[in-house]
This record gives sequence, C-alpha cells and structure tokens, in this order.
Amino acid sequence: MLSKRVKNIAQSETLAIDSKAKQLKKEGKDVVILAAGEPDFNTPENIKQAAKKAIDSNFTRYTPVGGITELRKAVAEKFKRENNISYDASEVMISCGGKHSLYNIMMAVLDKGDEAILPVPYWVSYKEMIKLADAKPVFCKTDDIFKLTADMVSDKITDKTKMLVLNSPCNPSGAVVEHDEIKKIADLAIKHNFYVLSDEVYEHFVYNDKKNLSIASLNEDIKKLTITSNSVSKTYAMTGWRIGYTGAGKEIIKAMENLQSHSTSNPSNIAQYAALEALTTPQDSVKGMVKAFDERRRFVHKRLNEIHDISCVEPEGAFYAFADISKTGMKSIDFASNLLDEALVAVVPGIAFGMEGYIRLSYAASIHEIERGLDRIDKWVKQKRANSVG
Repeated sequence: MLSKRVKNIAQSETLAIDSKAKQLKKEGKDVVILAAGEPDFNTPENIKQAAKKAIDSNFTRYTPVGGITELRKAVAEKFKRENNISYDASEVMISCGGKHSLYNIMMAVLDKGDEAILPVPYWVSYKEMIKLADAKPVFCKTDDIFKLTADMVSDKITDKTKMLVLNSPCNPSGAVVEHDEIKKIADLAIKHNFYVLSDEVYEHFVYNDKKNLSIASLNEDIKKLTITSNSVSKTYAMTGWRIGYTGAGKEIIKAMENLQSHSTSNPSNIAQYAALEALTTPQDSVKGMVKAFDERRRFVHKRLNEIHDISCVEPEGAFYAFADISKTGMKSIDFASNLLDEALVAVVPGIAFGMEGYIRLSYAASIHEIERGLDRIDKWVKQKRANSVG
C-alpha cells in the first residue's frame, strides 16, 4: 500500500553504514568510522553560547517560514563578502539543513519530463531528490581525476535539460572544478537556458592554494539562472543543528517558501540564532579545521597508495578520499560490508555515488583513528589477497 514514489527511492548508503557502525560501537566493538561526512570537531563555544542565550531570551516561538530577518540578512552579507554574489535578504531562504535546502530546490524547479544533468560521482541524495521531483537524472561522466568540464556537460544537454547540479568541491571525490570550466559552463547555461544548482557546502575546504569560485558571481545573466545552496553544517561543525540556506531569484525563493510552509514551517529558532552567531563572528575555528583536514588529507592520500591493490587520486577539496579498489576484484558493496564485519572499519561503497570499483573514506576523524583504520584496511586486503592466492 506504499506510494510508488517512496518505493522508488533507495536508502542512503552513507547513513546506513554510519548507523550500523555506531550500533556496533554501542555493542562494545572497536569500530573505526571513516564513513560519515561529519567533522569530528565540536561546535565552537561562542556558537553554543548564542544558542543558550536564545533559549534564555525565550526565542522559542514560530518565526517566518523562510527564517528570521537577521539571519537572512547575515547570509546575504556572507554571499557578498565571501562569494562576491549580491543577493538581497529577500533572495535568501533558511531551511532545516543543507539537504532540506536541496530538496526544496528540486521540488520547486523540476517537473515530470525535465532532465537534470548529474556529474558522476555524485552525492547519494542528488539522484533520489531528482527522482522524487519526477524528473530524470542524466549522468555525466567526469575525467580520470573526477574533473568536470564544459564539453562533458555540453554532450548531455537536450531540449529537456532543466538543471545542472554543480558540486565543487565535490562529495565524494574531493575534485574542484577549474575556474575556466566554470566560466564555460556558465556560458552553456545562458545559451541553453537551464538552471545551475551550485552546492557550495564544502567551499572553505580547498587545498593546495585552490580557490572556490561561485558561478553566480560571474555576471548577472548566470546569476539569474543559478541557485546557490550552502549550510553551516560542515563549515562550523554544526551538522546536528540543521540549518541550510539558499540564494536565488525571488520567484524561486517564494516557491520554496510556499513548499516549506506545508512541510516543516520554519527551521529551529535556537539553531537559527546559533547560525547567526557563526556567520557574523571571526572565522578562526574554520581556519583551524581546514588546516587539520589538510594534514589528514595528505596522510590519507599517501597511506592509501601504499596499500596493495588500492590507489587514490589526491583530493583537492572537501574531506573525502575516493579510492580505487577495482584491483582487489571485489564489488564496492561487498568490500565495504565485509570490511565492516571482519575488520571493523566503516567506509562507503562507491556504487552509492554512481561509480563501481571505488570506496569513499572520510578524513573528518582524528589522525589516530585514520591511521588505525588504514592499518586495518591494509592488513585486511593483504589477508584477502593471500586467501585468494592460497
């Protein structure tokens, strides 16, 4: 008796594996979790204090559906300051996490018969959200180091193309789209009149002197076609606070507000005031996280490439390594499942991101945990190889 819509949706492999790993931990198992996309840092103290102050000040009642005015203004100022995009507060909306923002966008823009170009590998929920909106995901291959180019996008454009999902830095690969290619992609969107959903949730996590470029900052024509999505979850270690935000034209924002008014209403008041503190105070905590992730990134890249039958392209952004395990002869789902059961290490199978023969490891964990996890993977792969040879 369930709806076809729900039956057609696949479970999130990232959350499923993370949940299983945490359950094993509760049972007393010594599990190393390298699966979830969640910083291991604590929310900065000043942000927590702002939330406590909001509670003590009785900011506990309904707010406008799209968020408190102060936060919408702060997001608009953030877009101008950090991304060089001029959004008015009326062109900003607050939702219950970055995932909720993306869902609202898909539902507000896509219709049955529309096509959304989705570069591969992709974050697991993009595909399912496109399907929930009754649209068709059109998968677009990237190059050997997971880079997206305008030519690749051009090959997938049809008269049904309504949207391109642009996620740079990318989850799961860590790839950062080159600035020249972003400019060419903008030209394509303008020429063929399709939206660009620019998911910039990992914008601060870029390395090797790379810089993030917001496609909406290029000119007014592409800004009108761009929907910029972000959240405080990764940047400020606030994954559980559930505050995402969107910048777009007023018509799109209004449509998203109408949708949200009948689903969740406003996001948590307390979390909104915490987000306001995060966006309007010094960003030292962010710089500290980026430095730590960079050190871990270099360690993970080097160590993965020392493991027999595993190789990994150096990630340029985010906090994931997307490792090639095809030489082990195992399917990614079998690799991840057996690794958790037998070696107590949690990773995510690449098939969840549209690519067989890969696994995603998060280095949003302490260097000690990362080292333990990679040592176990090394030992486990060697044992599997020895068993197959024997």
